[in-house]
Amino acid sequence: MGQDDIAQSQHYLSSDDRDGFYRTLFNRRDVRSEFLSTPVPDEVLARVLYAAHHAPSVGFMQPWDFTVIKSHAVKQKVHVAFQKANAEAAEQFVDERQAKYKQLKLAGIVDAPINLCITCDRERSGKVVLGRTHMPEMDLYSTVCAVQNLWLAARAEGLGVGWVSIIETDDLKQALGISGQIVPIAYLCIGYVDHFRAQPELASKGWRQRMSLHELVHSEQWGQEMDAELAAGIAQQADFPDAYKE
Repeated sequence: MGQDDIAQSQHYLSSDDRDGFYRTLFNRRDVRSEFLSTPVPDEVLARVLYAAHHAPSVGFMQPWDFTVIKSHAVKQKVHVAFQKANAEAAEQFVDERQAKYKQLKLAGIVDAPINLCITCDRERSGKVVLGRTHMPEMDLYSTVCAVQNLWLAARAEGLGVGWVSIIETDDLKQALGISGQIVPIAYLCIGYVDHFRAQPELASKGWRQRMSLHELVHSEQWGQEMDAELAAGIAQQADFPDAYKE
């Protein structure tokens, strides 16, 4: 091993740490039905929030805020808004697809001990933000990075997370008293669970299956077939995710 290799290796995680990361990532699930009533200790929630707050953000603007909901009364307001939107959503599907949709449980709002709304303040760093001059939506994308950080940290802590996206934004803002310029990005249900599913629920219930990575990777130009070396590498690692699944 040359000096450059040694220097680079110092930045690698240990094999145990790396395995832990991949195990967390590949066993993360969107939880809806499995929540327990067990309270989440504040110190655990604090660690998860710190993880979210250390997400990358364009121009280091950190546009996120975290509204923690523990009261049943507030959860119930949000649940009513969800039920309204869910009924509207069901009407957009037809026949067997609609019947299957109505059988799915798509939110754990009143079941989870913690609800959390992550919002984006689009004016936090002023009108001109480094890195956002030509892609103004980067603050929204940055906030989604905070959601992903939180989700992975929660899974590492043994917590399930469910993202509720079937809800009208204005109804959610009214339920939580969110002011005009603030944009709700994610409404999350958080808590301990009786189990994590072996695969995503929508896959196990036949709604949709995971696409092949081979179909989604292009070389040099969008839509162009990937080069042979990369294709071979992807084929060789095809069982990589399954090696970490519990």
